[in-house]
Amino acid sequence: MDRRDFIKRSMIASAIIGGTTAGIPKKSEAAANPVVTVIDLTKCDGCSGEEMPKCMKACKTKNQHRYPQPVSDIQPYWPQKKYEDWQDKKEITSRLTPYNWIFVQKVKVDSANENIDIYLPRRCMHCDNPACVKLCPFAANEKTAEGPVVIDQNFCLGGAKCRDVCPWDIPQRQAGVGLYLKLAPKFAGGGVMYKCDLCIDLVREGNKPACVSECPRGALSYGSKEEMLLVATKRAKEINGYIYGDKENGGTSTLYVSKVPFEEIEAALRNQEQAMLLQLGVPSSLESAENLVKSVLLAPIIGVFAGGLMAWKTMKGGK
Repeated sequence: MDRRDFIKRSMIASAIIGGTTAGIPKKSEAAANPVVTVIDLTKCDGCSGEEMPKCMKACKTKNQHRYPQPVSDIQPYWPQKKYEDWQDKKEITSRLTPYNWIFVQKVKVDSANENIDIYLPRRCMHCDNPACVKLCPFAANEKTAEGPVVIDQNFCLGGAKCRDVCPWDIPQRQAGVGLYLKLAPKFAGGGVMYKCDLCIDLVREGNKPACVSECPRGALSYGSKEEMLLVATKRAKEINGYIYGDKENGGTSTLYVSKVPFEEIEAALRNQEQAMLLQLGVPSSLESAENLVKSVLLAPIIGVFAGGLMAWKTMKGGK
């Protein structure tokens, strides 16, 4: 049994003792070929004229029943003196939040003597070798056989190590929800992490993710990795353009195609002080010793503590 299996089985045992058996994670069925999304930035206009980009609206409609419902009395957990609470900011659409898993980032780029508006749909990149999965202290993250990276909210304790090692800070935390409220509400965890899972339920049914299906301009293409690499390469050649996501963080399952060099888009994001950057050329975050230490150091402490506390409470009759 490896470390991840040990932690997950310990968490399952603690959940069963505490009366929480729903949502015990299941292994994915093997897929013939993982899925990839290609986002063509020459076609995305942010759904100009619409109240909200249709990819965002589709995501919200599809996933609103899964959004966090925090307890009314949220308390900071030791040793923290604050917590992350987005329940009064559910309407924010200009960034990722626990209630907004995709947004369209607009940036104005000066390129080849042209002033160009670029619209960047931003969500989880679904990395090929995700550090968030390898280094999650609670084994709550999974790189599914189908390709999407999924957080099991039933077993996430909100430690945010997935966000620490993500080059794009994708996962977002909401306090006052999750298993930690049963295991150790005052000492471990900080809620639950939320992000795009590429509509894994639809993917397993053989359907497209909601954001892909609802794009009115066909800016999002979806299919097998082999097929989508060909689509991205062909489109880049047609427009004499560029591909992003094939190498970043060791390779991802989200590929952007642009006529404007991504270096120019990144420079414009920095000039406009946009918080979410492209992080061009970022190597796999698994290669960073600093990230590795930050993510792993606390894992055994929290895992053993949470399980031990639950067992102690059970022996004492739940007191």
